[in-house]
Amino acid sequence: MQVITKSKILRKSFVFMIAAFTVLSTHVSAQESVNIGVLRFTSHSAAFIAFEKGYFKEAGLSAKLIPFQAAAPMAVAIASGDIDYGVTAISGALVNLAEKGAIRIIGGALTEEKGVDGQKILVSNKAYASGVRTASDLKGRSFGLTQTGSSFHYMAAQIAKKEGIPRNSMSLKPLQKVGAIIGALKSGQIDAWSIVPHIAKALDKSGGAKIIGNVADYIDGYQITTIFTSKNNADNKRALTKKFLSAYSKGIKEFNEVMIDKTKGDGAIESTTRLIHKYVYTSRPYKKAAGSIKAGSMRLQPNGQLNLTSVKHQLDWFKSEKLVPQSASIKNLVDTSYVKTF
Repeated sequence: MQVITKSKILRKSFVFMIAAFTVLSTHVSAQESVNIGVLRFTSHSAAFIAFEKGYFKEAGLSAKLIPFQAAAPMAVAIASGDIDYGVTAISGALVNLAEKGAIRIIGGALTEEKGVDGQKILVSNKAYASGVRTASDLKGRSFGLTQTGSSFHYMAAQIAKKEGIPRNSMSLKPLQKVGAIIGALKSGQIDAWSIVPHIAKALDKSGGAKIIGNVADYIDGYQITTIFTSKNNADNKRALTKKFLSAYSKGIKEFNEVMIDKTKGDGAIESTTRLIHKYVYTSRPYKKAAGSIKAGSMRLQPNGQLNLTSVKHQLDWFKSEKLVPQSASIKNLVDTSYVKTF
């Protein structure tokens, strides 16, 4: 009969502890760090949900959300390596960086969809009082942008084109930050702007500006924001990139089900709205912010699929405005190997 001594028990316990520590250390080291660029908009809620619900962690990612105030600086941050993944609108800066081999679009996020409330066209109270009641009245008026070559620039151009307004008869005002545009609109320093519904409706309801139209009436199937990363990540860190997209897609799915399709009930809407409020309208009490957050919910592309037709249209427009090289190609802008495109 084998006699188990105290020393043998201690040795076995020590070996077990070492093995357990090794497994734990391997699990911890498997968490890859990623910095994710976001804007404090309801449209970025997939990132907020994936972060708060632990979907990034489940995918083996130690994620950090990095806030930005405009699209162009986020594209620059991807190129410099300050952030690893971002979600924002296509801009001239993004296209130019793609042409230099710095970034790649790998998926789609916010989209205009018929039947779902979308981006609005706003005018200042001053402009409204002077007769600007529809987009056709914007001839000779000023329109706020963050930067030249931004999504706001693209929207202004598409609105003007459909209304038959000459391209140079609207004065475009680059003001760098969304907050600056809001201030200029409320004070009447600019006449018009277009923006996501949670901001537009809040301005209209508070009496700061007037809604006069919908962007969806001017741009069919607009792929407003895209998911993008560095060319190096897209080419050489495919496993990491797939982990990110998998976790982000879970956030998209939950957001769409709860806030757009409303299949999870009122309780889920309430809890998700509270989650989003940690990042959006944080300076407002929840009761004052909740309505704007709910009203501003727009469809996010399921599984990060990408409307490539819309992206091509945007690229052609940037070329026509000479904001990007004429040689700029969709191949350099988009890596189509990660998600479904249409």
